[in-house]
Formats: sequence, C-alpha cells, structure tokens
Amino acid sequence: MIKCDLKSPLVLTGIIGLLASILVGAGEFFLNFDDLARYSEINYDFMSGTSNSVLSKGHFIGVLSAPLYLVGCWHIYLMLKPANKSWAMAAFLISAYGFVVGAIWIGSRASIGTLANMTDTSQIQMLIELYQFRYETLLTVIRITTLVLSLIFIGLVLTGKSHYPRWVAVFNPIVLIIGSFIVFAVSPEIGKYPLPIALNVAFFIFFSISIKQALKV
Repeated sequence: MIKCDLKSPLVLTGIIGLLASILVGAGEFFLNFDDLARYSEINYDFMSGTSNSVLSKGHFIGVLSAPLYLVGCWHIYLMLKPANKSWAMAAFLISAYGFVVGAIWIGSRASIGTLANMTDTSQIQMLIELYQFRYETLLTVIRITTLVLSLIFIGLVLTGKSHYPRWVAVFNPIVLIIGSFIVFAVSPEIGKYPLPIALNVAFFIFFSISIKQALKV
C-alpha cells in the first residue's frame, strides 16, 4: 500500500478540517463553557458572569475559523468518493450547508452572552425570546445535516469501497456527539468540558481518525 504524501489533497484537507475543529472548539469554549454546567438552550444562566472581552475573543476565534470546516467537508468527500461519487458529493453539500448555518449560529453567541449579563427587563426578555426563535432554531438544521452526513458516511463506509476500513463507520460524527452527552451524564465534572463544544470534539476525533486512514491510501 502506497503511503500518502502529507501535501496531498487527501491529507491536507483533513488536516485543515482538524484545525477547524480545534479553533472553532476553542472559540465556542470561550463562549459557552460554564464551570457549573448549567447548559440550556432556554435559560442562559450558564453565560452569566462571562465578560464581554472573553465573549469577543470566542466570537472572533470561532467565526473566523468556521469556514475552514468547508475544506474538511471536501476531505470527507474525497475519502468517500471511491464508494459512490454521487452520494459522496451529497455528503459534502449537506455537511457544508450545515457548517455554513453553524457559522451563522456561532456568530450570534457573543450577543446572547451580553444580553444574558444585562439587568433583566421586559425588553431584554423580548430580545432573548427573539434570539431563541431566530438562532436556536438553526441548531435543528445543524443537527439534521450532521445526522444525514453520518448516515451517508455509514452507508458508504460499510460498502468497503471507500478509503475507510469498515470499522470506521462506528466513529461517525453523530455517534461521537452523543458520546459527549453520555460522558456528561456519567460524570458531569468531566463531561462539562466537552459538552458545550460537542460537535467540535466529535469532528476532532473524526478528522484525527480520517487523517490516519488518508495516510495509508
């Protein structure tokens, strides 16, 4: 089996995807981490006490790094392409769309963090409710696209014709995301760290495994 050059598109796109998971994860950690693990999409107490400087730091790191995920999506396409070019392209388009919507969502987090730290008034509450409708709804889109990507990924990997061995099908993004929730349920003191950046943790593990497989192509 020929070893793949680190500069090859197959490996380089995976490295960029891995970098995206690290940088966006770091940005989202600044935005969403709560030592008390009060995570909720309805109540934003977990963001109270976070300074505007920390929120701004997380905002710029996360938003400016998010487009790198699109390169990671292309890596997935390249790795799945030998199994079925059309379905691999579908995986790329669906995942890329999800990450574009995700970039819009993460770009809103600093603003809701600032609102969560303001004195509660009817006007502030109205803005929070509008935020929930306009932006938290986008999370559903991200979850659906990640689920569809994972299903396509599983199907193509199990054919045995992609660049992945069949066992990699277990390490699909949706299962890895669920893993963060399981860790939180079993041990909140540990799980409170990966949970607020669960998608990024999932793709960090995913791209790490994928790069190792790409090096074997």
